Amino acid sequence: MNSGQLNAQHLTQRDLAKRWNKAEATIERYRADGKGPRFLKIGGKCLYRLEDVLEYENHCLYDSPFAKADLGVAA
Repeated sequence: MNSGQLNAQHLTQRDLAKRWNKAEATIERYRADGKGPRFLKIGGKCLYRLEDVLEYENHCLYDSPFAKADLGVAA
């Protein structure tokens, strides 16, 4: 079993950077600034739960430059 199979529901900083086409330093800065998805810190390693990443991505979804997408969820 490789690490990709073990972390199927968790993304590393590198995985998230690849997913969003951002530098790892940008993901690290988002985390330090309190932006971005929630994360786990286990043994000094930061992991992102896939469900938190998806929730954050949905929160950032826009229908137009001026209107956030209505996902049918009460705020």
